Amino acid sequence: MINSYYESRQGRTEHGTEEADKVSQRIAKLLSDKAFVFSPAQYLSIHKELFKGIYSHAGKIRDYNIKKKNGLSMAEVIHHLSVFIARLWQIHVFGEGNTRTTAVFFIKYLRQLGFEADNDMFAENSWYFRNALVRANYSNIKKGVYETTEFLEMFLENLLLGGKNELHNREMHVSGMFSIKQNNDPIKRAVDPINDPINISLLTEREKKILELLRQDPTLTRAKMAEMMGCSDATIKRALQSMGQKNIIRRIGSNKKGEWVITI
Repeated sequence: MINSYYESRQGRTEHGTEEADKVSQRIAKLLSDKAFVFSPAQYLSIHKELFKGIYSHAGKIRDYNIKKKNGLSMAEVIHHLSVFIARLWQIHVFGEGNTRTTAVFFIKYLRQLGFEADNDMFAENSWYFRNALVRANYSNIKKGVYETTEFLEMFLENLLLGGKNELHNREMHVSGMFSIKQNNDPIKRAVDPINDPINISLLTEREKKILELLRQDPTLTRAKMAEMMGCSDATIKRALQSMGQKNIIRRIGSNKKGEWVITI
């Protein structure tokens, strides 16, 4: 192994040092120039300036796929696809027909990736798909609403993995979140039934699963819940924030030694 390492380094060490020195000098030069335009052309220009004379493809977009040795889990793939399609739809490059165009493009892209995808799921859940795209791009920080790909992920789990998530448009409505947050009357809270049907109806399928886990073990951490549910830590974080805003749960104690209290 040592021999093969040095054989692979023959004639490259000095060249590598020279290359690094040139690029470092160019980086300093580029950063000293205050001119900047937030655009794809600027991005390509920077690559060209840094690597001209070093790489033949300096400033050119690659026309081949890059594969990682360690593949992503399916939950991570679903999340990445959700972010991708949400960002593509957000651009809204056409006057009309953006959602349908995005759906067709996405189906063809999924097929290229090896998934079996057709238009049936999109046609049967067209409003859900459109609203899920909206929720993936909508934030109202003042009212505690943050963009989330949770609903797109549920849709894609059904589409690509044969999932059985119930897809309901009402779960994406944020108006109910605002009204609950503003209702701070302690007397009314005291006479509300313990199993408040309004709060329960606001839970997404993922939030219901989290609630089941917390009933079994209120000391669960976000990382542990993400592992048990096969999704990202960020997804769990958003779900917990949403549940807190709906007065479903609250956290007591520290992050490491605290626990979750279910308030319904």
